[in-house]
Amino acid sequence: PVLIKFIDAKKDLSIQVHPDNTYALKNEGQYGKTEMWYVMDAAEGASLLYGFSREVSEEEFEERIRNNTLPEVLNRVMIHKGDVLFIDPGTIHAIGAGSLIAEIQQNSNVTYRVYDYGRKGPDGKERELHVDKALQVTKREPAATDRDFGPHVASCEYFTVDKVILDGLRRKKLTGEADGTSFVSVLVMSGAGKITASGETMEVKKGDSIFITAGSGEYELEGDMEALLTTV
Repeated sequence: PVLIKFIDAKKDLSIQVHPDNTYALKNEGQYGKTEMWYVMDAAEGASLLYGFSREVSEEEFEERIRNNTLPEVLNRVMIHKGDVLFIDPGTIHAIGAGSLIAEIQQNSNVTYRVYDYGRKGPDGKERELHVDKALQVTKREPAATDRDFGPHVASCEYFTVDKVILDGLRRKKLTGEADGTSFVSVLVMSGAGKITASGETMEVKKGDSIFITAGSGEYELEGDMEALLTTV
């Protein structure tokens, strides 16, 4: 039901947008995409593109795609380790150079590319843009920046993400339960420790991804580390 990825961007990645379920099911035969980004690390001056800096018309949006000036009207967000962005369907976005991102998303491969810095594919031609479809699904306005997910890092109908911080001293253990409603994905953001579940104990460190199956009962995290826990 979800995809969990590491994206290590050495160069600016393409500017893109995802449709919602209704549009994607009708036009692509699969679901749309809701996703979130957690910044694991960022070089000095690294940034992301997130929505528009102001409201634009469909005509201006299309013209800027055609004449390669689209980035001029997009909202550039300077990023730092620990930042979170939630990306609703229809929100135009892009990952900038120098960003290491943990991406948690609805399981979908529907992406409409609208700007690609003139990059060329293996055939020597510029990669395809999906202008017509992007025009139909993009919200041509600034993206919401005041989302409140309560105690969670992010939460929607497709996934819930929580952050665990263990310091190895006063807070060195966390106990949870993988009940029958959802698996638990553990993504280690920094540090090291161990995870015990189903009678097994595993050593873990930064970058490890551990999958605790649904219905396996109580689990325990121990050590000096930060981790993201994802459930559905």
